[in-house]
Amino acid sequence: MLSTTTAQQCPYLPGDPEDEGRPTLSFERTTPYVDYVGVDTLLRLQNPRTDEPAESAFIIATQVMELVFVLVRERWEEARDRLEADDVPGALAWLRRAAAAQDVLNDSWKLISDMSPTEFNRFRDAFGQASGFQSYGYRKLEFVLGNKSAAMVRPHKAMDRVAEELTGLLERPSLYDAALRLLYRRGLPVPADRVERDWTAGYEASPEVERAWALVYADDRPGNELYLLAEALVDVAERMTRWRHLHYTAVKRAMGGKTGSGGSNGLTWLARIVEQDVFPELWSLRSSL
Repeated sequence: MLSTTTAQQCPYLPGDPEDEGRPTLSFERTTPYVDYVGVDTLLRLQNPRTDEPAESAFIIATQVMELVFVLVRERWEEARDRLEADDVPGALAWLRRAAAAQDVLNDSWKLISDMSPTEFNRFRDAFGQASGFQSYGYRKLEFVLGNKSAAMVRPHKAMDRVAEELTGLLERPSLYDAALRLLYRRGLPVPADRVERDWTAGYEASPEVERAWALVYADDRPGNELYLLAEALVDVAERMTRWRHLHYTAVKRAMGGKTGSGGSNGLTWLARIVEQDVFPELWSLRSSL
Protein backbone atom coordinates (compact mmCIF):
# COMPACT_ATOMS: atom_id res chain seq x y z
CA MET A 1 0.00 0.00 0.00
CA LEU A 2 1.21 3.51 -0.81
CA SER A 3 2.18 5.79 2.03
CA THR A 4 0.46 9.13 2.32
CA THR A 5 3.64 10.91 1.18
CA THR A 6 4.00 8.68 -1.90
CA ALA A 7 0.34 9.12 -2.79
CA GLN A 8 0.73 12.88 -2.64
CA GLN A 9 3.80 12.79 -4.87
CA CYS A 10 2.23 10.42 -7.42
CA PRO A 11 -1.60 10.84 -7.39
CA TYR A 12 -2.04 8.02 -9.96
CA LEU A 13 0.03 5.10 -11.20
CA PRO A 14 0.15 3.28 -14.55
CA GLY A 15 -2.57 0.67 -14.66
CA ASP A 16 -5.01 2.49 -12.43
CA PRO A 17 -8.44 3.04 -14.02
CA GLU A 18 -8.04 6.78 -13.59
CA ASP A 19 -4.70 6.69 -15.41
CA GLU A 20 -6.07 6.32 -18.94
CA GLY A 21 -4.90 9.18 -21.17
CA ARG A 22 -2.63 10.67 -18.53
CA PRO A 23 1.18 10.91 -18.75
CA THR A 24 3.35 8.38 -16.93
CA LEU A 25 4.81 9.93 -13.80
CA SER A 26 6.70 6.97 -12.34
CA PHE A 27 10.12 5.84 -13.68
CA GLU A 28 12.71 3.52 -12.17
CA ARG A 29 15.56 5.71 -13.36
CA THR A 30 16.01 8.94 -15.32
CA THR A 31 13.15 9.85 -17.66
CA PRO A 32 13.18 8.66 -21.29
CA TYR A 33 13.12 12.31 -22.37
CA VAL A 34 16.36 13.07 -20.54
CA ASP A 35 17.94 9.94 -22.03
CA TYR A 36 16.83 10.62 -25.60
CA VAL A 37 17.72 14.30 -25.71
CA GLY A 38 20.82 13.94 -23.55
CA VAL A 39 19.70 16.77 -21.31
CA ASP A 40 22.13 16.01 -18.47
CA THR A 41 25.05 15.87 -20.90
CA LEU A 42 23.91 19.06 -22.62
CA LEU A 43 23.64 21.03 -19.38
CA ARG A 44 27.07 19.87 -18.22
CA LEU A 45 28.58 21.60 -21.25
CA GLN A 46 28.08 25.10 -19.82
CA ASN A 47 31.28 25.75 -17.90
CA PRO A 48 31.90 29.49 -17.43
CA ARG A 49 35.42 30.36 -16.30
CA THR A 50 34.45 33.56 -14.50
CA ASP A 51 31.61 34.83 -12.29
CA GLU A 52 30.44 37.26 -15.00
CA PRO A 53 26.78 36.35 -15.87
CA ALA A 54 27.25 37.49 -19.47
CA GLU A 55 29.78 34.70 -20.00
CA SER A 56 27.08 32.08 -19.51
CA ALA A 57 24.92 33.75 -22.16
CA PHE A 58 27.94 33.93 -24.47
CA ILE A 59 28.65 30.20 -24.11
CA ILE A 60 25.01 29.15 -24.54
CA ALA A 61 24.53 31.35 -27.61
CA THR A 62 27.68 29.94 -29.19
CA GLN A 63 26.64 26.36 -28.45
CA VAL A 64 23.19 26.96 -29.92
CA MET A 65 24.82 28.30 -33.09
CA GLU A 66 27.09 25.26 -33.35
CA LEU A 67 24.09 22.94 -33.14
CA VAL A 68 22.14 24.87 -35.76
CA PHE A 69 25.21 24.98 -38.03
CA VAL A 70 24.87 21.19 -38.28
CA LEU A 71 21.19 21.37 -39.19
CA VAL A 72 21.68 24.08 -41.83
CA ARG A 73 24.62 22.27 -43.42
CA GLU A 74 22.77 18.96 -43.59
CA ARG A 75 19.86 20.66 -45.36
CA TRP A 76 22.11 22.49 -47.81
CA GLU A 77 23.91 19.26 -48.61
CA GLU A 78 20.60 17.51 -49.23
CA ALA A 79 19.61 20.36 -51.58
CA ARG A 80 22.96 20.15 -53.38
CA ASP A 81 22.61 16.40 -53.86
CA ARG A 82 19.05 16.81 -55.18
CA LEU A 83 20.28 19.36 -57.72
CA GLU A 84 23.01 16.99 -58.85
CA ALA A 85 20.25 14.39 -59.35
CA ASP A 86 18.07 16.86 -61.35
CA ASP A 87 15.44 16.85 -58.62
CA VAL A 88 14.61 20.56 -58.40
CA PRO A 89 11.38 20.17 -56.36
CA GLY A 90 13.30 18.09 -53.82
CA ALA A 91 16.06 20.70 -53.69
CA LEU A 92 13.53 23.48 -53.17
CA ALA A 93 11.99 21.63 -50.24
CA TRP A 94 15.38 21.29 -48.54
CA LEU A 95 16.26 24.92 -49.21
CA ARG A 96 13.00 26.02 -47.55
CA ARG A 97 13.84 23.91 -44.52
CA ALA A 98 17.34 25.33 -44.46
CA ALA A 99 15.97 28.88 -44.57
CA ALA A 100 13.81 28.15 -41.52
CA ALA A 101 16.88 26.87 -39.66
CA GLN A 102 18.86 29.93 -40.79
CA ASP A 103 16.20 32.14 -39.21
CA VAL A 104 16.77 30.36 -35.89
CA LEU A 105 20.52 30.78 -36.36
CA ASN A 106 20.17 34.51 -36.94
CA ASP A 107 17.85 34.90 -33.98
CA SER A 108 20.52 33.28 -31.78
CA TRP A 109 22.43 36.57 -31.88
CA LYS A 110 19.66 38.12 -29.76
CA LEU A 111 20.99 36.17 -26.78
CA ILE A 112 24.17 38.30 -26.72
CA SER A 113 23.51 41.24 -29.05
CA ASP A 114 23.07 43.65 -26.13
CA MET A 115 26.31 42.69 -24.38
CA SER A 116 28.20 45.76 -23.21
CA PRO A 117 32.00 46.12 -23.53
CA THR A 118 32.38 46.17 -19.75
CA GLU A 119 30.54 42.85 -19.44
CA PHE A 120 32.58 41.32 -22.25
CA ASN A 121 35.87 42.56 -20.83
CA ARG A 122 35.18 40.83 -17.50
CA PHE A 123 35.46 37.40 -19.12
CA ARG A 124 37.26 37.93 -22.43
CA ASP A 125 40.69 36.93 -21.10
CA ALA A 126 39.22 33.66 -19.83
CA PHE A 127 38.80 32.16 -23.30
CA GLY A 128 42.31 33.04 -24.41
CA GLN A 129 42.88 32.54 -28.16
CA ALA A 130 39.49 30.98 -28.81
CA SER A 131 37.80 32.64 -31.80
CA GLY A 132 34.76 32.05 -33.96
CA PHE A 133 36.85 31.63 -37.10
CA GLN A 134 38.13 28.38 -35.51
CA SER A 135 34.63 26.87 -35.69
CA TYR A 136 34.76 23.94 -38.09
CA GLY A 137 30.95 23.83 -38.08
CA TYR A 138 30.84 27.32 -39.51
CA ARG A 139 33.69 26.54 -41.92
CA LYS A 140 31.69 23.63 -43.30
CA LEU A 141 28.83 26.03 -44.04
CA GLU A 142 31.11 28.35 -45.98
CA PHE A 143 32.58 25.45 -47.96
CA VAL A 144 29.12 24.10 -48.86
CA LEU A 145 28.15 27.57 -50.10
CA GLY A 146 31.33 27.80 -52.22
CA ASN A 147 33.43 30.20 -50.13
CA LYS A 148 36.42 27.86 -50.07
CA SER A 149 39.99 28.20 -48.88
CA ALA A 150 42.38 25.32 -48.29
CA ALA A 151 44.17 27.47 -45.70
CA MET A 152 41.08 27.37 -43.50
CA VAL A 153 41.47 23.60 -43.07
CA ARG A 154 44.86 24.18 -41.42
CA PRO A 155 43.56 25.12 -37.92
CA HIS A 156 41.92 21.68 -37.73
CA LYS A 157 44.82 19.50 -38.94
CA ALA A 158 45.27 17.99 -35.48
CA MET A 159 41.66 16.71 -35.59
CA ASP A 160 41.87 13.97 -38.23
CA ARG A 161 38.14 13.41 -38.66
CA VAL A 162 37.34 17.11 -38.89
CA ALA A 163 40.17 17.80 -41.35
CA GLU A 164 38.98 14.88 -43.49
CA GLU A 165 35.40 16.15 -43.53
CA LEU A 166 36.48 19.68 -44.42
CA THR A 167 38.75 18.41 -47.18
CA GLY A 168 35.88 16.35 -48.56
CA LEU A 169 33.69 19.46 -48.77
CA LEU A 170 36.57 21.45 -50.22
CA GLU A 171 37.05 18.94 -53.05
CA ARG A 172 33.46 18.52 -54.18
CA PRO A 173 31.03 20.90 -55.91
CA SER A 174 29.31 23.42 -53.64
CA LEU A 175 25.58 24.09 -53.51
CA TYR A 176 26.02 26.90 -56.02
CA ASP A 177 28.22 24.77 -58.28
CA ALA A 178 25.46 22.16 -58.33
CA ALA A 179 22.92 24.82 -59.33
CA LEU A 180 25.11 26.01 -62.21
CA ARG A 181 25.71 22.44 -63.37
CA LEU A 182 21.93 21.96 -63.41
CA LEU A 183 21.45 25.10 -65.53
CA TYR A 184 24.06 23.79 -67.95
CA ARG A 185 22.26 20.45 -68.27
CA ARG A 186 19.02 22.33 -68.90
CA GLY A 187 20.62 24.07 -71.90
CA LEU A 188 21.42 27.47 -70.41
CA PRO A 189 24.71 29.12 -71.46
CA VAL A 190 26.75 28.40 -68.34
CA PRO A 191 30.41 28.30 -69.42
CA ALA A 192 32.07 24.89 -69.42
CA ASP A 193 34.71 26.04 -66.93
CA ARG A 194 31.94 26.40 -64.34
CA VAL A 195 30.70 22.87 -64.94
CA GLU A 196 34.01 21.09 -64.40
CA ARG A 197 36.78 22.87 -62.56
CA ASP A 198 39.05 22.73 -59.54
CA TRP A 199 36.40 22.61 -56.82
CA THR A 200 38.93 23.52 -54.13
CA ALA A 201 39.27 27.02 -55.59
CA GLY A 202 37.02 29.78 -54.32
CA TYR A 203 34.22 30.83 -56.64
CA GLU A 204 34.73 33.92 -58.81
CA ALA A 205 31.85 35.80 -60.45
CA SER A 206 31.31 35.43 -64.18
CA PRO A 207 29.43 37.68 -66.66
CA GLU A 208 28.40 34.55 -68.59
CA VAL A 209 26.85 33.03 -65.49
CA GLU A 210 25.00 36.28 -64.84
CA ARG A 211 23.56 36.14 -68.36
CA ALA A 212 22.44 32.55 -67.79
CA TRP A 213 20.58 33.56 -64.64
CA ALA A 214 19.09 36.56 -66.49
CA LEU A 215 17.53 34.10 -68.95
CA VAL A 216 16.03 32.22 -66.01
CA TYR A 217 14.52 35.45 -64.67
CA ALA A 218 13.08 36.28 -68.07
CA ASP A 219 10.49 33.57 -67.38
CA ASP A 220 9.10 34.27 -63.92
CA ARG A 221 6.00 32.13 -64.25
CA PRO A 222 5.13 30.25 -61.03
CA GLY A 223 5.71 26.96 -62.85
CA ASN A 224 9.30 27.75 -63.84
CA GLU A 225 11.23 25.66 -61.33
CA LEU A 226 14.55 27.25 -62.30
CA TYR A 227 13.16 30.67 -61.39
CA LEU A 228 11.93 29.25 -58.07
CA LEU A 229 15.39 27.80 -57.53
CA ALA A 230 17.05 31.16 -58.18
CA GLU A 231 14.85 32.91 -55.63
CA ALA A 232 15.34 30.11 -53.09
CA LEU A 233 19.10 30.53 -53.45
CA VAL A 234 18.70 34.27 -52.89
CA ASP A 235 16.78 33.47 -49.70
CA VAL A 236 19.75 31.39 -48.54
CA ALA A 237 22.25 34.08 -49.53
CA GLU A 238 20.31 36.89 -47.86
CA ARG A 239 20.08 35.02 -44.58
CA MET A 240 23.76 34.15 -44.67
CA THR A 241 24.68 37.77 -45.32
CA ARG A 242 22.42 38.79 -42.44
CA TRP A 243 24.18 36.31 -40.14
CA ARG A 244 27.57 37.75 -41.05
CA HIS A 245 26.33 41.28 -40.44
CA LEU A 246 24.82 40.35 -37.08
CA HIS A 247 28.18 38.85 -36.14
CA TYR A 248 29.94 42.05 -37.19
CA THR A 249 27.52 44.24 -35.24
CA ALA A 250 27.71 42.11 -32.08
CA VAL A 251 31.52 42.28 -32.13
CA LYS A 252 31.48 46.01 -32.81
CA ARG A 253 29.16 46.60 -29.86
CA ALA A 254 31.06 44.36 -27.41
CA MET A 255 34.68 45.13 -28.26
CA GLY A 256 34.88 47.81 -30.94
CA GLY A 257 37.99 47.78 -33.10
CA LYS A 258 40.23 45.74 -30.80
CA THR A 259 42.34 42.90 -32.19
CA GLY A 260 40.42 39.63 -32.36
CA SER A 261 41.17 36.92 -29.79
CA GLY A 262 42.34 34.55 -32.54
CA GLY A 263 44.85 37.05 -33.90
CA SER A 264 42.71 38.58 -36.66
CA ASN A 265 42.26 42.32 -37.01
CA GLY A 266 38.75 42.00 -35.63
CA LEU A 267 36.20 44.26 -37.29
CA THR A 268 38.30 44.70 -40.44
CA TRP A 269 38.32 40.93 -40.94
CA LEU A 270 34.58 40.64 -40.37
CA ALA A 271 33.77 43.66 -42.58
CA ARG A 272 35.59 42.03 -45.49
CA ILE A 273 33.52 38.87 -45.04
CA VAL A 274 30.26 40.86 -44.83
CA GLU A 275 31.06 42.49 -48.18
CA GLN A 276 31.41 39.13 -49.97
CA ASP A 277 28.22 38.35 -51.88
CA VAL A 278 26.93 34.81 -51.54
CA PHE A 279 26.04 33.55 -55.07
CA PRO A 280 27.26 36.84 -56.59
CA GLU A 281 25.60 36.74 -60.03
CA LEU A 282 22.17 36.39 -58.46
CA TRP A 283 22.77 39.82 -56.92
CA SER A 284 24.62 41.59 -59.71
CA LEU A 285 21.99 40.73 -62.35
CA ARG A 286 19.39 42.75 -60.44
CA SER A 287 21.02 45.93 -61.66
CA SER A 288 20.39 44.99 -65.28
CA LEU A 289 16.97 43.35 -65.19
